[in-house]
Amino acid sequence: MVALLVLVVGYACGEIGKSNLFQRHVRKLIEDYSTPLTVVFFTGFVYIGQMRSVSLQTLPTSKAFYPTQDRGWFIHFWDISIADVFLAIPFAILLTILFYFDHNVSSLIAQGIEFPLKKPAGFHFDIFLLGVTTGVAGCLGLPFPNGLIPQAPFHTNSLCVTRQVSDEAETGKGKGHTTRIVDHVVEQRVSNLAQGLLTLGTMSAPLLFVLHLIPQGILAGLFFIMGVQALQGNGITLKILYLCQDKHLTPASDPLHRIKRKKAIWYFVALELVGFGATFAITQSIAAIGFPIFILLLIPVRTFVLPKYFSPEELSILDDPVASPFTMESVGGIYQAEDAAAPGTSTTHQASASSRLDDPDTIERGESSVRGPEELKSFHRRTGGSRLDGNAGGGESIEMR
Repeated sequence: MVALLVLVVGYACGEIGKSNLFQRHVRKLIEDYSTPLTVVFFTGFVYIGQMRSVSLQTLPTSKAFYPTQDRGWFIHFWDISIADVFLAIPFAILLTILFYFDHNVSSLIAQGIEFPLKKPAGFHFDIFLLGVTTGVAGCLGLPFPNGLIPQAPFHTNSLCVTRQVSDEAETGKGKGHTTRIVDHVVEQRVSNLAQGLLTLGTMSAPLLFVLHLIPQGILAGLFFIMGVQALQGNGITLKILYLCQDKHLTPASDPLHRIKRKKAIWYFVALELVGFGATFAITQSIAAIGFPIFILLLIPVRTFVLPKYFSPEELSILDDPVASPFTMESVGGIYQAEDAAAPGTSTTHQASASSRLDDPDTIERGESSVRGPEELKSFHRRTGGSRLDGNAGGGESIEMR
């Protein structure tokens, strides 16, 4: 019950941030800080009145800066037998594939094509740093750190400056659609450093005691919120919603409108659902650690099989690049970039983003900024229509996230 209450309150606060309720500063305050405030409120809620008599499982903790088990800080790996070393090699290979896949996918979606980033990516340095931290964690007997796919874009999303754009090209009943798009991203390292320091701070005695008071049901509610938010922005979900929408009320600039064969969308969604089902089935079995291998097998399917049944234009829309050519340059660029529609928009987008930064005071004040249909179409081409953060509210205001 507590988890469901956290889900309802957290989701409602997120929707308020996307609506036209309240003033802009109040709306963004609710959206950006609703999750931690929800955790604080419901943590105190379960200790009020009759709720104190209800037995709830809380977050297990140990002593400050001390291993969870009664052992020393270092693992005595020099006492491990040779047979156990060779026994661990296959699992180490699977773990390496898992981390390589998990961290790179997390990095890609955190630098998605919907985020107009200016600073280059650091994939190679990230993998090097991940290897160092994994080695240190192994010596200390700590859980291995790696990327978290559902939560990866949340930090970037919180640093976005957004604004509303109306699709002026539409006519008839569908006229008046608006979309909230990203104007630019506040790229810095302070927030990441603060997150790391706060994580280190939670190992201290006072904060450990506070963490121990948090019921596990509240943490389950947080995962519910992240799951719902991930489903809302998922490409499969948005394609299914497009297929179910009234075509007269669908934005004319939606890139899926450019696909002449509507059956192609159905076939592609069906393939995605089959891949999801197979991956989910593997994760529920004893071979769960090997699920990245199945996902890697989808690469030759996309490279050699799908082009036989879908045209390059259809694939460029249905399976559009996750990140822009600017982001992918350090890893060899986007596969078959010449056949995709998105790459040609990257430079234009960066130039237009730079021009919009000429008056930062206007952005900070949240003053109105009206944009024409061509810019909205350009945004749809960059995002492929699968990562839009839509808003039916009126007005074209720049908002600071």
